[in-house]
Amino acid sequence: MRTQVAIIGAGPAGLTLGRLLECAGIDAVILERRSAGHVLSRIRAGVLEQGSADLLERIGVGGRMRREGIPHDGVELSFDGDMLRIDFHGLIGRKVMIYGQTEVTRDLMDARNASGARTIYEAEDVSLHDVRGGAPRVRFVKDGGLHEITCDFIAGCDGFHGITRASVPDKAIRTFERVYPFGWLGVLVDKPPVADELIYAHHERGFALCSMRSHTRSRYYVQVDAGETVDAWPDERFWDELRRRLNPEIAERLQTGPSIEKSIAPLRSFVAEPLRFGRLFLAGDAAHIVPPTGAKGLNMALRDVGILAEALVEHYEAKSDAGIDAYSQRVLAHTWKTERFSWWMTSLLHTFPETGRFGRRIQRAEFDYLASSRSAQESLAENYTGLPDA
Repeated sequence: MRTQVAIIGAGPAGLTLGRLLECAGIDAVILERRSAGHVLSRIRAGVLEQGSADLLERIGVGGRMRREGIPHDGVELSFDGDMLRIDFHGLIGRKVMIYGQTEVTRDLMDARNASGARTIYEAEDVSLHDVRGGAPRVRFVKDGGLHEITCDFIAGCDGFHGITRASVPDKAIRTFERVYPFGWLGVLVDKPPVADELIYAHHERGFALCSMRSHTRSRYYVQVDAGETVDAWPDERFWDELRRRLNPEIAERLQTGPSIEKSIAPLRSFVAEPLRFGRLFLAGDAAHIVPPTGAKGLNMALRDVGILAEALVEHYEAKSDAGIDAYSQRVLAHTWKTERFSWWMTSLLHTFPETGRFGRRIQRAEFDYLASSRSAQESLAENYTGLPDA
C-alpha cells in the first residue's frame, strides 16, 4: 500500500490531521490499533477553545457542534465558597464551546466515512521503519496477515502510550515530566448542569469541578489521592463529597442521580523534545500531556495537527520544507506556554498537603489578587480561550 502520509492513531488528532490533508488533496491512511467503537467509548474533555471550534468549522465538520454545542462566555472560580466569574467575552471578546471530545471524534469519523478516505482499525503490531530515510514504511498485522504502507511522512497521533514516540531512540529524545500526587474522580450523570457555566472550586478538602456535556448531561469531578479506586466511591459518597466542596447555594441546587460512567484520571505534565525525527512527527498526547485543569489536551492536539498540516501542504504545493523544519520549534513554543497555564491553574485550585497552611494562604492571596485585577483576569481569559500562535 502506498500513501503520502501515514497517520498512526484515529483519535481526534489523527482524524483532524487526516481531514485537513484530505481538504488539501493530500492522500493519507490512518491506522488505529483499537476498533472504531472503542475509540468512541473514551470519555474525554468537552471544552473547545475558540480556535479549535473555528478549525472544525473550516474543515466542514462543525455543523452538529454549532447546533448542539453550548457557547460559554466565561467560567466561575470558587475559593472556600467565595465566587468569582471570569467574563471571557467582556474581557477579551472571546469564548469557548462546550462540546464533548467523543462528539468531535464521531463527527470526524462520519466525515471520513462519507468521503471514502482510508482508515484501518484493529491494526496490530504496528512498527515503523526507515523514518530517517527517504521512504518510511509502516508495518502492521490485520486479520492475521502482515501488511506494509510506504509513505513520505509518518504522523504519530497515537497517544501517550503509543508506538510512535516509543520508536524513537532514547538518545534522540528528551522528556520532561511531573506526576501529581492526586487524580480526578469523575462522574457522568444524566441530570441538568448545576450552573450555566463551568465552576472550578478550591476547598480545604480538595478541588472540585462542575462541568457538562449538554443541557441534560453533567460531568462532575473531585480531587482524590493517587491511590484511590473507583470501587471506594459509591455514588452517595461522591455526591456528599462534591456538595461539601461547593458554594452552599450551588450545592443546594445540585441534581444527583445514578452515575452512567465513573473513572479516576491521574494528573501529570509531560513534554517530549524534539517533535520531529526525520520524516516522523509527534503530535497530541504522543508529544505532551497536561493536567485537565485548564481543558487544554484536546485543544493542544488540534493546534499541533493544524501546524503539521500547514507544513505538509507547503511541502507538496510550494516544494518548501520551511514549515516542516520549523514544526517542532513552533509547536513546543506553544506547548510550554500551555503547560505553564495548566500548572498554574492546578497549583491554584488543588490542595497540596506538603505546602501546609502557608501554601493555602498563598493560594488564597492568588485568588484575591485575581479578583481585584482586571489584568490578571484578562491573562486567565486569554490563556483559557486559547493563546495565539507563537
